[in-house]
Amino acid sequence: MTGLLKEIATRRANRALSDKPLSEDIIARLMTAATYAPSCFNSQPWRFMAVTEPEALVKLHGSLSGGNYWAKKAPLLVAVATKPEFDAKLSDGREYALFGCGLAVQNLLTQAVSEGLYAHPMAGFDPLIVKEAFAIPAEYIVITLIAVGYPGTLDGLSEKHVAAEQGERGRKPEAEVICHNSWAFD
Repeated sequence: MTGLLKEIATRRANRALSDKPLSEDIIARLMTAATYAPSCFNSQPWRFMAVTEPEALVKLHGSLSGGNYWAKKAPLLVAVATKPEFDAKLSDGREYALFGCGLAVQNLLTQAVSEGLYAHPMAGFDPLIVKEAFAIPAEYIVITLIAVGYPGTLDGLSEKHVAAEQGERGRKPEAEVICHNSWAFD
């Protein structure tokens, strides 16, 4: 689509990662980009753990669901966490810290694309394993893990994941997710 930032238009949740290490400078830019996200009252509710050391990566690998086998190639895994008290809890019970962390993750993803990297956030992991492996206090919510790396080959990916890598980007029709001036959804 014309007019969209290239990074937004081309970002995908690719799985074909290279295990080539990322430079400290690139990791620093990714993390700084994440921290530049807006947040309610500038509360900055996000906490990021950037993992690159082999022993620490193995700990995170142990938390991954079977379908996220491909993430074990990533030279960088980022754990994103928060505590609800880090941000506003609104009158209707919304925990705004989760929204702030989502904004920060999007900044990280956009910066990754601009660096020529793939960055794939995952829900398929066991947060209790992550907390135990890294002594993260119980009151934290480990929201997502993000696999980050250079583009790699399709070698080692399942047929399903090869098809996803080579297929068109799938988006719902905008009419299913956008309405104007009045609510149009069930």
